[in-house]
Parts: sequence; C-alpha cells; structure tokens
Amino acid sequence: MNPKARLCIPLFLALLAAAVPAQAAAAEWPLRPVRIIVPYPPGGTTDPTARAFAGWFGEKFNTTIVIDNRPGAGSTIGHGLAAKATPDGYTLVLGTSGGLVVSAAFGSKLAYDPVKDFTPIGVGVYVPFLIVVHPAVPARNVKELVDLAKAQPGKINFASPGTGTPNHLGMELLTSLTGAKFTHVPYKGGGAATADLLSGRVQAIFGGAAPWQPHMSSGRARAIAIGHPERLKTLPDIPAIAETYPGFNNTTWYGFLGPAGTPAHVVKKVNAEMKRAVEDPGVSKHLESIGMVPTWTTPQDMGKMIRSELARWKKVVADAGIKPD
Repeated sequence: MNPKARLCIPLFLALLAAAVPAQAAAAEWPLRPVRIIVPYPPGGTTDPTARAFAGWFGEKFNTTIVIDNRPGAGSTIGHGLAAKATPDGYTLVLGTSGGLVVSAAFGSKLAYDPVKDFTPIGVGVYVPFLIVVHPAVPARNVKELVDLAKAQPGKINFASPGTGTPNHLGMELLTSLTGAKFTHVPYKGGGAATADLLSGRVQAIFGGAAPWQPHMSSGRARAIAIGHPERLKTLPDIPAIAETYPGFNNTTWYGFLGPAGTPAHVVKKVNAEMKRAVEDPGVSKHLESIGMVPTWTTPQDMGKMIRSELARWKKVVADAGIKPD
C-alpha cells in the first residue's frame, strides 16, 4: 500500500468516528426538556400562542416543553435572556416583532442585537391590529377618519399603550401615508388606554383583534379598518387599510428563534413541526380564536423579515421625529 494512503487511513477513521456521534445527536434531539422563553406574562396573546405550539412540540418530540415567562421592559428582558442562553437547542424563545424590530427601530438600548444574536426558526402567527374608534366618532371607515383628522388637525386623539409601541407606530405610519394630523396620547399600558377610549376621552386606537371583540360586540367601540395587508377570515367585513392606502401594514408577529449558533438540525426539526402545527385544523382554529393569523415561514424568510422591518420602522420613527423617553 502506498505509504501516503496508509497515513490517511487513521485520519479518515477519526473523522468517521467524530461524525457518528454528531449524526446520533441530530437524530436523538431532544434528550431532555426544552425551555421556551415567553417575554411576556401569562395572559394576553403571547402566552397562549406559545402554549399552543408547545403542546404540539411536546407530543411530536416526545418530551416536556417548559414555558418560562420572563416579562419586563417591553419584552426585551426575555429576548435578552434567550440571546445569552447556551445554543444547544434546549432554549428557544417566542420572539416578537416588538422585541426584535420595534424596540431596536425606536432606538431603545438593548442587551442584544436582533440580527446577530439569534438564529431564526420561523414565524408562526401574525397579530393584526384594528383601528377602533369610540361610537361617537362619525367615521365609518379609515378614509372618513383621515378626512376628519385633516378637517380638524390635532382634534382626533389617538391612544396607545406607550410611545414607541407598534400601536403608536401604526398611527405614525398612517400619518406619513395620508398627511392627517392626529394627537398621540400615550399610556402606561393597554388597560388605561382601553378604558379611556370606551369612556370617550380618546377617539381612536390601534388594538389587537381579540381583546377588542367583546367591546365591538357590545357596541361600546367600533372597528373601522384592519392593519393587516388583507382582511381576516374571522372578521371579513372589516376592510384592510391597504385597500384604501396601498402599502400600509401594521401587523405584529410571533415566531421561534434560538440563540445564535443553535444547531441546524434543531432549527430544521422545529420549523418542520411549526408548519405541521399551523396546518392542523385544531391548532389553527385555536390560534384564530385568540385573534392570531396562523402562518409559516422558512428560517431564511424570518431573517429577511426582521431585517426589512427594522429598516421600515426606523424610517417611520425618523420621519416622525420620535425620541426614546
């Protein structure tokens, strides 16, 4: 045998030996419980969304999925913990566009880089915002609201759960597209903003579909448009703002990510089960019942979405001259 060939044999065997455990690990993951960080408290829409997927993952992966609620600082605490976790596939995060895009675009000081510090896995749901008005407001659609604001500049008070929230930036995007002048009224959370709209102290708000449906049903509030690019199956009579003002999109989203360096086989497995979950009638119906629009993207498309939305919202923030508090 050629001496050089003889020398190559041990190297080949060593490489083969190293490859076998790696392939076994890829096939066996997960071998222990998987933690999903949810950067909000129980309740709302993030927690039940995470639990819907967790139930599916637990069954399909034959393991325990632990939901770890880590609220605070507009979801940035939970995102920060996920970014610093060991990238072994046993810590994932239900990332939100608020924590990954809006906070960064707004100029908040973050303990993580939304592009460099995460491995995208896939978007699982869109969370559309409705424009909701008090019944005393004469506008029946978004054009009438814009015309009303143009006729009475600054007289339409537009509430939000806080400066720099997606709700606030939706109003700024509408302003930039139409030239209408609204007065932004920021609150320290959604509860106070909701109460003041229901009482008529403020006239309009961008709000999530699910929380506002009881008030719409009771007649205490009226939805006139939706910020999603198209109408919802669950609310087919409410037109999309984009039907009147093309290009408008004020839809937040939730999806799964791991810390940067999360193994590719984990990403592939989780992404595949996300797709099967949202295609399952039971899971998709449950998500729709809490105001979500089930969806699925590749990891690559999620990464592109984060980068493109960062650029879009940075422009909105700059054009509006918004500064962090």
